[in-house]
Amino acid sequence: MTGSAGPSAPRGHAPADRGRRELTYAVLLCLAGAGLAFWAATRTWSVEVVGRGSLPATRQDRSGADLLPWLSALALVALAGGGAVLATRARLRRLLGALLALLGLAVAAGGGYGLAADLGGEVSRQWPAFCLLGGVLVAVGGGLTALRGDRWPAMGARYERRSGPRSTPDGRPATERGTREAWDALDRGEDPTVS
Repeated sequence: MTGSAGPSAPRGHAPADRGRRELTYAVLLCLAGAGLAFWAATRTWSVEVVGRGSLPATRQDRSGADLLPWLSALALVALAGGGAVLATRARLRRLLGALLALLGLAVAAGGGYGLAADLGGEVSRQWPAFCLLGGVLVAVGGGLTALRGDRWPAMGARYERRSGPRSTPDGRPATERGTREAWDALDRGEDPTVS
């Protein structure tokens, strides 16, 4: 006699749950990585003190964005792309994932440059390291999206634009409804814009 250990969840829900989980992980990886990279790019990466003869020395702080102007811009694009993963579907989502993976690698390369390069003066290596980590997170999230994004659920139909014109309860298109009828509906407490 073979018995079951208990009621099991329907098999149809497991792939959908897995897809939602993967979508959530990918979006969170992209957003967290891009946010971390942007924040780290705006921190001070190096401080150079310049002597001016008998005048007091000047201190010049340089952030990652000062040293690599494209770095913060790429991080912002990756941040927007991470949110766009939710609004895309199928092949477009996979293409967006590939773009995010490339953006993540570029941001990571900028962080790696900050770690390896001689920036002059007193150098803080923690911010380029955070930038490198953020780029890697974006690349992982983008890679996951590029590989599996077409299997994930898309936004519901309630967020999509309707293709046909709305109609009134009597079957006429809502655009043909007269102004007088609209005001009468408001007087009765009805919303004339709802079909």
